[in-house]
Amino acid sequence: MKVRTSLLFLGLLISCASCDKNGVFDEYKSVGNAWHKDSIVHFNLPKLEAGKKYNLFLNVRDNKDYPFDNLFVIVSLEQPNRKVLVDTLEYKMAHPDGSLMGDGFSDLKENKLFYKEKFTFDQKGNYKVHIQHALRETGKVPGVERLNGITEVGFRIETTE
Repeated sequence: MKVRTSLLFLGLLISCASCDKNGVFDEYKSVGNAWHKDSIVHFNLPKLEAGKKYNLFLNVRDNKDYPFDNLFVIVSLEQPNRKVLVDTLEYKMAHPDGSLMGDGFSDLKENKLFYKEKFTFDQKGNYKVHIQHALRETGKVPGVERLNGITEVGFRIETTE
């Protein structure tokens, strides 16, 4: 009976996940067990409707080995005309008690982090996204060489309607 209930729950979960009507792009890249400071995660975006508004998100999967309460990233959005929009962003990753934020039932958590709201892809052509971590320990100039606990980095685009 337990196996049957578990399978029913799993099937329901999968069917709910596939009912994502707003998502137009959702891709993850593995960074292993730690994200190296020189490792840049790249995404080639699909061609999107010009003039339409989209919400853009970074997705980060982390686990109990993540030692910090925040995450700094540098996100570069490369446009077809070679112009690059660069943002340095900070996200809160842990509650005050040290427990990780995000969705998940186990030690693995998934965080959907807002990047740009109501963004329009005005130019025709290929857009690319490049994401690199920029975390530094307090009082230290060099960046954290290997950011433990980050397992995957993703990028998501949703329609605003």
